[in-house]
Amino acid sequence: MSEERIKTSLWVSAEIKRCEGLCLPVMVLHKGDMDRGLVLIKHYVAGQGCILYVQRRDMEGILSWAKPLSDDFIPENEADDYIIRQRKFDEDLWVIEVEDPRNIYAPR
Repeated sequence: MSEERIKTSLWVSAEIKRCEGLCLPVMVLHKGDMDRGLVLIKHYVAGQGCILYVQRRDMEGILSWAKPLSDDFIPENEADDYIIRQRKFDEDLWVIEVEDPRNIYAPR
């Protein structure tokens, strides 16, 4: 459970390092609350589109990942529209984009 309570900024830094180790370009599109902001990941695969992943907490405070729009790839403009709506709703939200030409990425 202590893993669930690490600062968001530290988790994001670790995920960036993990992506770099996989040779995947990654960028932070929006920084949210450094300590407890949730994360939205835009996973982009050229020629296929995007899959969005959002962090959610259950009633016990345990983090998990969900795909809010579809389990399949969606057009990039739909992903971007969703991100804009979510940022208006949650100013503490972190937004990360991972470009993945080999489709090997999944958040941990």
